[in-house]
Amino acid sequence: MIKVSVNGALGRMGSTVCDAVISDTETELIDSVDFNSKEQKTPNDKAIRTNFDYLSKDNKPDVIVDFTNREGLMNLVEIATPLGIHIVSGSTGLLENDYKFLKDISNKYSTGILSASNFAIGAVLMMELASIAGKYFDYADLVESHHENKIDAPSGTAISIAEAAGSKRDKNFNQNEAEKQTIKNTRGGSLGGVQIHSARMPGRVARHELVFGGFGISGIGREGGDYGIDFHSD
Repeated sequence: MIKVSVNGALGRMGSTVCDAVISDTETELIDSVDFNSKEQKTPNDKAIRTNFDYLSKDNKPDVIVDFTNREGLMNLVEIATPLGIHIVSGSTGLLENDYKFLKDISNKYSTGILSASNFAIGAVLMMELASIAGKYFDYADLVESHHENKIDAPSGTAISIAEAAGSKRDKNFNQNEAEKQTIKNTRGGSLGGVQIHSARMPGRVARHELVFGGFGISGIGREGGDYGIDFHSD
């Protein structure tokens, strides 16, 4: 039986992970953590603590699943990795140097650390396909939507997709500079020339649409509840 703790156990994703771990016959949910906890319990009546200071060689899970943020993950790694606790993290917002640190500390203690901005097959495929297609187009726009309580914009997945789109290019994508912008910021944010637009409202599910454009051709990639890739020649 694999003993699992969840970091961010009271969050939307953390709660879902807790339920999944409890439902799996090969995993056991033990005491977990959420800094907002008011002595709350998991659905299987385990404590939800405010930090991982209680961990020790004799009192630890096999794996900690983390759905917090960059700071939450980095703090967790420094506590858990020296104890030989493996980490699976869906937290976003990591910097390039953070990944080097994660690799180094993982190797130092021979402990696994998996950090992924999105675990959905559609998102992973979209990043891979964006990295392949990006070098063939001159322009790129990315539209992403989530529920109204999501704390970050754009999403970590959107950032990863935009980075993937530009990963095999030797320059940024071209951008249209409007001569007259009637309403400020309607062109969205920009990462490597990819214009990013974020929608936040009730009823929205996680969805990302990347649109490439070039002379005489456009390409659209979508990821969400369903996903697909369409290419259209004009």
